[in-house]
Amino acid sequence: MKKIMLAAACAALLASCGKSNERPSFGDNEYPVVEVGTQSAAMQQTYPATIKGVQDVQISPKVGGFITRINVKEGQTVGAGQVLFEIDNVTYQAQVRQAQAAVNTARTQVSTAELTYNNSKKLFENRVIGDYEMQTAQNTYEQAKAGLAQAEAALANATEALSFCFVKSPTAGVVGTLPYKVGALVSAQNVLTTVSDNSSMEVYFSVNEKAALEMSKTEGGQNGALAALPAVKLQLADGSVYAQEGKVTKMSGVIDQATGTVQLIAVFPNPNKLLKSGGSGNIIIPRDQAEAIVIPQACVMEVQNKKFVYTLGQDNKVVYTEITVDPQNDGNNYIVTSGLKVGDKYVTNGITKLSDQMEIVPITPERYQQKISEQAKAMTAGDIVGAMKK
Repeated sequence: MKKIMLAAACAALLASCGKSNERPSFGDNEYPVVEVGTQSAAMQQTYPATIKGVQDVQISPKVGGFITRINVKEGQTVGAGQVLFEIDNVTYQAQVRQAQAAVNTARTQVSTAELTYNNSKKLFENRVIGDYEMQTAQNTYEQAKAGLAQAEAALANATEALSFCFVKSPTAGVVGTLPYKVGALVSAQNVLTTVSDNSSMEVYFSVNEKAALEMSKTEGGQNGALAALPAVKLQLADGSVYAQEGKVTKMSGVIDQATGTVQLIAVFPNPNKLLKSGGSGNIIIPRDQAEAIVIPQACVMEVQNKKFVYTLGQDNKVVYTEITVDPQNDGNNYIVTSGLKVGDKYVTNGITKLSDQMEIVPITPERYQQKISEQAKAMTAGDIVGAMKK
């Protein structure tokens, strides 16, 4: 039982050393050192995003009046041309009837004027009437036809105004909120609802000007940059990743002066209608780097937003070296962008006990772990308790 407790205490002590990056006391100046190499690194970049339908159409009436009927519900799928709302149309129906009556009257006048004109032509041919009477009959006929055309135009206008009382959807999609109820007085300035085409969704996100320029320069222009971008993923508001992948299809040609960013649009299929217009999330762009310098975050010290490692210099003296890293990381490792090169050596453990130009005895990480194991075996229970109290 005592052996079990001793082993557990040793494990706890070693675990605590590993987490704090502290170095067990070996009684010498040995520190593990690793040579910098390269490896492939799978990284990702995330950007806040807003979800919108491919086509979000605001529906407003063309005529004012009281809403007499609402034919849809929120979230309902509608087709192009489907009637969504009906506006009080009694006045417009009366105008249509009045215009139709004027057309009928005008047609009668045209018929009468045509008969008079035809009869006048015969009389004129037989020299019964003169030029004046003949021209008068012709003018009256033309005037009657013009009156009919005017009446028909008025009827068309009245019919169109009546049709405006039946507010239709210009596109297929899903109905949004319905802020107005039956009986509400509305005008052309009021938005009755929004119809969103959500068969596929556009997800808007922005990158900074520098990143946009780098993409365009690297791929020979904006179109090449868009084509070179890999398929992207969408992290939803609940933290889950949307099952369908998207493709970045558009990049704004204008830089937002207020934010210094360029807007991009990724299109995602939406077969199950899970994505809703107006939703939010994060765009995830995978990024693979073939020859990256990757180091553990545990061997990096951060001071005033700057990052440092201890590299091995001449005469086995450590050098306090500033590095820069890619802002995107996996939480365990950094990709070093400057400050380290292939062939350099850096200390991996016990960095809190080091100082610039301190001389050390470099050992391999394997030997370091072996010495930890050897020391743990040699420690008594009292040693472990004392060490854990420090």
